[in-house]
Amino acid sequence: MNYGLYISASGALNAVHRQDLYSSNLANLNTVGFKPDIATTRQRDAARIEDDLGYLPSNTMLERLGAGVMAAPTRTDFSQGVIRSTDNDLDLAIRGDGFFTLIAEQDTSGNRLRLSRDGRFALDGGGRLVSATTGMPVAGTNGQPIRLTNDGPVTVKPDGSIIQNGETVASLSLTSIPNRSSLQKGPDGLFVANQAQMANRRQADGHVEQHAVEEAAVNEIDALMAIESASRDAQANLGMISYHDRLLDQAINRFARVG
Repeated sequence: MNYGLYISASGALNAVHRQDLYSSNLANLNTVGFKPDIATTRQRDAARIEDDLGYLPSNTMLERLGAGVMAAPTRTDFSQGVIRSTDNDLDLAIRGDGFFTLIAEQDTSGNRLRLSRDGRFALDGGGRLVSATTGMPVAGTNGQPIRLTNDGPVTVKPDGSIIQNGETVASLSLTSIPNRSSLQKGPDGLFVANQAQMANRRQADGHVEQHAVEEAAVNEIDALMAIESASRDAQANLGMISYHDRLLDQAINRFARVG
């Protein structure tokens, strides 16, 4: 295979991946509690090294050149988003470390807890505090769904304590995960921790703000610039693919022609 064509194709695929990822970040600019993804790449070794083909002849120049780049596992930027005030008693935001803990009741895998920074909550028909977007119950520090009544105003303290009719009726489970980089983000924006992470979780030291939500931690200008940069990289690599295609055409139809 044409080595230059191979490297250019690898670069084009990587650029398109970055473009898609940063476009997704921009599309979630108005999603409450959204944490943007970060595209990472890694240098590919030459095929002889990467595939451990030591029996093939060595080509020092190609091995120094490498085999382009490829996408590495996506990471998440957990930076604090802007806190925006609302007039809803059940709108909550976390300032600092921590996640709200939700219970995915339909999950049969044994790991039913989900982590979220979206603090838009409501009461369901049974008086349970649930996520206004997913309908999942909110877990208290006892691991059970939080239940409230409709006969009194709700006050939420910075430590997550919920006061109703002058009494503490529940406390929010604010979860902190030691190694957040290994959290898995689902398509619904919720994070899933593996069992080992959940075993090491602790009560977060962030504090809760009532009548507020955390906006997406997306910088619109940075996202637009990242998309533009990825687009230019994709165009450059596609141009090189076209160039190598023309070289191959000349090699086959002109230089290899028998006179």
